[in-house]
Amino acid sequence: MTLDASYLEYPKRRHGMDHDRYEWSALPQRPAINWPEGKAVAIPIVVSLEWFPILPEDKPFRAPGHMVTPYPDYRHYTSREYGTRVGLFRLLDTFAKHGVKASIAMNSAIATRYPEIVESVTNAGHEIVAHATDMNATIAGGVSPERQAEIVTTSLDEIEAASGTRPKGWLSIARSQAFETPDVLAEAGIAYMLDWVNDELPYRFATKSGSIINLPLNHELSDRQIITVTQQSIDSYATQIEDACDWLEGEAETHGGRMLPLHLTPYITGLPYRIDALDALIGRLAARDTTLFATTGSLVASADEQLPR
Repeated sequence: MTLDASYLEYPKRRHGMDHDRYEWSALPQRPAINWPEGKAVAIPIVVSLEWFPILPEDKPFRAPGHMVTPYPDYRHYTSREYGTRVGLFRLLDTFAKHGVKASIAMNSAIATRYPEIVESVTNAGHEIVAHATDMNATIAGGVSPERQAEIVTTSLDEIEAASGTRPKGWLSIARSQAFETPDVLAEAGIAYMLDWVNDELPYRFATKSGSIINLPLNHELSDRQIITVTQQSIDSYATQIEDACDWLEGEAETHGGRMLPLHLTPYITGLPYRIDALDALIGRLAARDTTLFATTGSLVASADEQLPR
């Protein structure tokens, strides 16, 4: 018995992914991206600044880092708050020491509750990226487009009210989206997102409201993944980041500019026994002639001028 030929036909099958969001692109075949000053490796720092309600909501899922023990879970609740009370300010001091600007992916609940934080971030010249309203505002399949739009718009409105600037970038909680989310983001005026991790360079992404840019935020090299999930030391984290930078510098010689995001969490890396290693790491990376520290927004603006439309 043989299958009818039509059984193997699939109307959306094509080169690359089975959707129309973007053209598939293999590293050796794509046009090179050239970073400002001819730098080989762009290093955007993204800080996830999160507000966790003490009672988690599990629909559509519980956000990573949320409360876990019987409630009220003061142990995890207060350790997360440590990031906003202490850890963030150590990170900001480190950035200032080395003269680098970061992108702060902020829950809008942070902006409305802690004006001192917004002032510290904006006065130092850092960028604010919208990161939903709080850590109960997760998005996944089954969340209606209307509810997604409510989360996105409320987040943008509240951050704008607190900072005076409407964010152009978006990071979803857990980088999770529903099928409609890119359309919702573009319709709300978002210029770029940090959710899809299938590359190491920005690329153009199609939506019903025109294109936005996806800047991939590597998950495997985040402090949360290396330090808290795989239980490695901050020194191991630093080694892995520098190993990655070494490799990307070599690739840049033949493939054009590369990108190495540093994704940091204040209540993880801002601890007193870790911040010294991060301080030293940023210093060593900044001392390289090949590297460019820049916000995600500035890198997207540079890439936007070079990516095919």
